Amino acid sequence: MGDRFTLDKEREVAPLPEPLTSVCIDNHAHLELITESDPDSPLIKAVLDEAASVGIDRVIQVGYSAVQSAWGVRCAEAFPGRVLAAVALHPNDAPVTADLEGDLKKIEELAQHPRVRAIGETGLDFFRTAPEGQEKQIYSFKRHIQIAKDVNKAVMIHDRDAHQAVLDTLSEVGAPEKVVFHCYSGDAAMARECVDKGYYLSFAGTVTFKNAPHLREALALAPLSQILVETDAPFLTPTPNRGLLNSPAQIPHTLRLMAQVRDINLDELCRAIVENTLRVYGEF
Repeated sequence: MGDRFTLDKEREVAPLPEPLTSVCIDNHAHLELITESDPDSPLIKAVLDEAASVGIDRVIQVGYSAVQSAWGVRCAEAFPGRVLAAVALHPNDAPVTADLEGDLKKIEELAQHPRVRAIGETGLDFFRTAPEGQEKQIYSFKRHIQIAKDVNKAVMIHDRDAHQAVLDTLSEVGAPEKVVFHCYSGDAAMARECVDKGYYLSFAGTVTFKNAPHLREALALAPLSQILVETDAPFLTPTPNRGLLNSPAQIPHTLRLMAQVRDINLDELCRAIVENTLRVYGEF
C-alpha cells in the first residue's frame, strides 16, 4: 500500500477487487475526502486511475458546502470525460452555517456551470439535526429543489431518518424531472412509492451489509431502469472490506451483490446502470 493514496494513516485503503468486464459509473463520491488534496492533484488522478483499472471509469463528485462544491466544479473541469459535479449544502450544514442565504446564492451560481449536472447532496437528516434545526433544514431543501428545477438538473437526495418528510417535501414543492435517492435507505414500501413517482434509487455499499435485508428487498423490486450505484467514498465501504477506506474502485463488490440479488448477468447490470446514469446526468 506504500504509494497508494490515503486519508488516514490509521485507516488502510481497501484492497482492489477483481476487475469488471463491463465499465460502470460511481454516481456519488467525495474525492477530496479520500485524498485531502487540490482538485487537479495527481492524487485525484491516482484515485480515478485506480478505479478505471477495475472498470469504474467515471465519477460524480458530490457537494456538501459552498466551498467544497466549488472544489468539485474545479475537479470536474480538471478531468473532462471522467468527472462531473453536483453542488449543494448538506442538510446537516444548513441549520449551522453562518450565512445560509449567502451560501445558497453561491450554490445557485455554481448550478449554472456546464460541468454541474445535479443539485446535491441535499435533503433531510433527522438523525443528526435536532428538532429545533429542522425548520432551516427543510427551508434549505426546498430552495435546492427549486434551484434544480430552475436549471433543469437532477436533485440528489440525502435522506436519513426522514423518509416521509422527504417524500412530502418533494410533493409539496414539486419534484424536478430527475430525482436520485443517494445511498437509498428506505424499505420496499418506500421503494415502490419512489418507483411510482419515477425517482431513481442509488445503492451504496450498505446493500452488501448483513443487517440490511430491507435494502436488498428494495433493490429486488425496483425496475432496472431506475437503479444507480455509488460508493459515497470514503464512507460505507462494502463487504468484504468494511472498516477500510472506501474509494470508487470498491464498486465492483457492490455490483456483484446487486447482480446476485436481481439474478441478472453482471455485464447486463453494468450496462443498464451506465445507461441510467447518463440519462440522469448527461455525457461526461
